[in-house]
Amino acid sequence: MYNLVMKDFKLGINPWFLLFPFVINALMLVPGWLYFIIPLYFCMITIPNIFGGLRTQNDLLFTTMMPVTKKDIVRARVTVIVVMELLHLVTAMIYGMITLRLYPHLTYYFFAPHMGFWGLCFVMLAIFNLIFIAMYYKTAYKFGGAATAAIAGATLFAGAAQWVGIQSPWVKDIFNGSGADNTALQLSILIAGIAVFIAFTIMACLIAARRFLKVEII
Repeated sequence: MYNLVMKDFKLGINPWFLLFPFVINALMLVPGWLYFIIPLYFCMITIPNIFGGLRTQNDLLFTTMMPVTKKDIVRARVTVIVVMELLHLVTAMIYGMITLRLYPHLTYYFFAPHMGFWGLCFVMLAIFNLIFIAMYYKTAYKFGGAATAAIAGATLFAGAAQWVGIQSPWVKDIFNGSGADNTALQLSILIAGIAVFIAFTIMACLIAARRFLKVEII
């Protein structure tokens, strides 16, 4: 499986997409912005372009000709997606920490980039993974419908979470008020988000592997 992962990074993915997070995530430096949009760029830009490139390269046929199982193909591709997601989130977190230092007294209307916010971002990407990966491996070729549905699901979660964060004084206090200074609370939200991300991604991988076994590669 390691070789399949390295094959994707060396042959399948344009190196630009490894540099892209360091460029696009600089938007985290914009004070008081709607920061949910930044990890969504991964869903809306990186994923469609990567999978479109893989389809153009006829990667599926090439990979299935290798002495590997279909389960390993799914696991490797999911690993690549997760690595790319973590690259996006970690770089965004770094920019977010810089933002908090640059504007320590800024009044946030949307979520501030504290640890709890990143927990919500992990949940958002968990929803994206569950929808996209499970749908994509019905064919392992057509990615448009899966990407559209997954982006819609992630965006709906982000929109609903942000709306609650604005309308509910209690939630607003947790993420932008006194709760933002409660390290234990913020860390708990982050850990819970990571746990959801892991659980949903594993679930998506299992569903995808089962579906891919039924796909006939011509």
